[in-house]
Amino acid sequence: MSAAPGFTVLIPARLASTRLPRKPLADIAGKPMVVRVAERVAGLPGARAVVVACDDALIAEACAAHGVRAVRTHAEHPSGSDRLAEACTLLGLDGDELVVNVQGDEPLIDPALVAQVAQLLAQRSDCVMATAAHALADDAEFTNPNVVKVVLDAASRALYFSRAPLPWWRDGGGAPPRDPRPLRHVGLYAYRAGFLRGFPALPPAPVEQAEALEQLRVLWHGHRIAVHVAEHAPGPGVDTPADLERVRELFRAAGA
Repeated sequence: MSAAPGFTVLIPARLASTRLPRKPLADIAGKPMVVRVAERVAGLPGARAVVVACDDALIAEACAAHGVRAVRTHAEHPSGSDRLAEACTLLGLDGDELVVNVQGDEPLIDPALVAQVAQLLAQRSDCVMATAAHALADDAEFTNPNVVKVVLDAASRALYFSRAPLPWWRDGGGAPPRDPRPLRHVGLYAYRAGFLRGFPALPPAPVEQAEALEQLRVLWHGHRIAVHVAEHAPGPGVDTPADLERVRELFRAAGA
């Protein structure tokens, strides 16, 4: 694969969290989680800048203490995409510049996957966004509404994202299809900065509100999303205290 094009990594970080209070500042082997995420992708070829888009001075101060760049955004943004849209403006990014949204609770994100999603969007002028997916490994995930599934067209563009079992195998008795396997969506996104800045102005879609999946707004308004199918599942993210302890143990085992 050729080198990834130049892009900016934006990491949204919101201090409040229902299931894990002050999640961006949670300690992982001596550093805040959001710093661990930034460091994970900082040396990535093609990454011109890695910037945390935060809503609180405590996060900005923690980033500064570890040499991570951060910008303060409004606290009342309804979503991470709105926060990143403001960050694009604050950073003065040109409309055609590539932006990759890496979630601030993914300290084990695969840097290569970040580059692959950025490169995919650079190659796909027919798409306004790119994201990633991988084949489901566990049949139980097929019916789990917390696992988002995606189906693709012949050009590897997303047809639909859903929490429901998708695609439904008519003759499978409720089992997931075997060939090809259903795809689990990975919440990693690449955008062109101009589209990202305009995204908050798009009216929410009925299917987006029903599924609680923001990316459906893009499809509902007639835009296209390219999907990179990864060979392996990414490392686990952090949503709960139990998730945090698992990740801490992995860092301890690695001697971090």
